[in-house]
Amino acid sequence: MTRGELLARVTGRLGSAREARWLLDDVLGPAPSRAATAEPVPDRLVARTEDLVARRAAGEPLQYVLGSWAFRSLELQVDPRVLIPRPETEQVVETALGVLGQVVSDRAHAVVVDLGTGSGAIALSIAVEAVAPHPGLRVFGTDADPDALEVAAANRAHVGGTHPGAAERVVLRRGDWFSALPGELRGRVDLVVSNPPYVAEVEWASLDPGVRREPHRALVAGPGSEGTPGLAAVEAVLTGAPRWLGRPGAVVIEVAPHQAEPATALAHRLGFSEVRVTTDLSGRDRALVGWVH
Repeated sequence: MTRGELLARVTGRLGSAREARWLLDDVLGPAPSRAATAEPVPDRLVARTEDLVARRAAGEPLQYVLGSWAFRSLELQVDPRVLIPRPETEQVVETALGVLGQVVSDRAHAVVVDLGTGSGAIALSIAVEAVAPHPGLRVFGTDADPDALEVAAANRAHVGGTHPGAAERVVLRRGDWFSALPGELRGRVDLVVSNPPYVAEVEWASLDPGVRREPHRALVAGPGSEGTPGLAAVEAVLTGAPRWLGRPGAVVIEVAPHQAEPATALAHRLGFSEVRVTTDLSGRDRALVGWVH
């Protein structure tokens, strides 16, 4: 069977030429030329491709089938132990980098905390992209789930192969939100970033089946103290942040669009001196930014 014939077969199975090309490129490597489509594919690689196609056809997310996914400038390992990195979160990182530049614009050193780090996507991206303007940068990634931290550690090691000076700035610690941080950071953190769970339990059954293959604990949160569905984890981050932030300091938290208003009101009640919400590429409210001075 030639590469072109295999591509046609996989496209027919999946109904997506783009996904078919991704899967073939993963197994065979990118085709160096159009002529490569006529080259025969070894039987063992055909079998490997068919195995991946079967997993995808059964509803497993493409990112898990491939085992890695791009996030900003990085290629990260992803599997069912962690959330799949999303474009919306890439934009949250963009917001966080801008805020970090404002908080520590006149200082070489910076301390960033990524709460609920999962695959390490946020922590590692900030380390890679912010280490040049902040050569003394330290990034702490925390997670209560040891399985997620294993993935984050693997990604840190991978990133270290191409960005050793950045990866070594990332410290991974196990624990629930701020409890994982060393005590000496209290009052010295410049920026807290988090993509916490914010899906309400009642929404779970209505999610896309592929999304329900992702870790429930990383997606679903209880109601906030004021009753807003799915806001409990966002509230935990906001409530703890003022005790850990320096002055000035800031938080950047990913939220569901419908949570922007109650999360903003909560931040004001907690004493944040300035609160705003930024939008994602689709124009939906996505990241809450809160400042303390």
